[in-house]
Amino acid sequence: MLRILIPTDFSQNAWNALTYGLELFRKERCTIYLLHVNPLPPYSGAGTSVKASTHMLRETMLAESEKSLKELLEKINKSLHNDLHTFMTISLYDFFVDSIKREVEDKHIDLVIMGTKGASGLKKVSLGSNTGDVITKVKCPLLAVPEQARYKIPREIAFPTDYYINYDIKVLDTLIGMVNRNEASLRVLHITRRGEELTREQLQNKDFLHDYLREVEHSFHTLTGAKLETAVQCFVESRDIDMIAMVAKNLNFFQRILFRPAVEEISYHIEIPFLVLHE
Repeated sequence: MLRILIPTDFSQNAWNALTYGLELFRKERCTIYLLHVNPLPPYSGAGTSVKASTHMLRETMLAESEKSLKELLEKINKSLHNDLHTFMTISLYDFFVDSIKREVEDKHIDLVIMGTKGASGLKKVSLGSNTGDVITKVKCPLLAVPEQARYKIPREIAFPTDYYINYDIKVLDTLIGMVNRNEASLRVLHITRRGEELTREQLQNKDFLHDYLREVEHSFHTLTGAKLETAVQCFVESRDIDMIAMVAKNLNFFQRILFRPAVEEISYHIEIPFLVLHE
């Protein structure tokens, strides 16, 4: 049984991520934890009276959270009911990333699903944002669902890589699981400069990847000369890619694709879900 954590702030963006996730796993038995975190205010260092009022604020906020989570469950039961899905609700008053880390560990979470907001999608998910911080600081696979993403079965999954990392078996098993549950094809993408050849290390990592993926429908693709972000965009459009998977360990390469594009024609951030893989 899969154990999925879905943080929510009860926004339309969070609802979109929730509906995408429930559709994606509609045929699997899952325990789904709906989490709302009320962020702690900055520490004031004041005395007893302030502590007392903070305690009252905490109790009030938690009560409101629990009410909103109950209403969210009712909405799910009306429009997305699935006998294979069991829901648990969690309301916390704490630091956001700390809460996610603790729940991931305590509940043995297999996947976190979060929404990304705004017309520019993931490129606005800076490292200071909630989703950006969870992506980079919580060692758990995460599916980031842009606000404009609409669910369709992910038949084509892109896997951009520079072949400079040793692929962890756990990471690849998570990726293969996503490919197999959707009867999808995996498209491994390498972007290179003109005239540049793979090093011995890169060739070894590519060979290992090819061997480990032997039971999965997959193919290798190389684009030459284009900027990294532009190449990913071209590939997404030309192959009709439904999901992009990346390894967070390869941080520099990962951040260039996920956080930096600022060019108008780069739209994969606002339409395509990102599966972020952690060891």
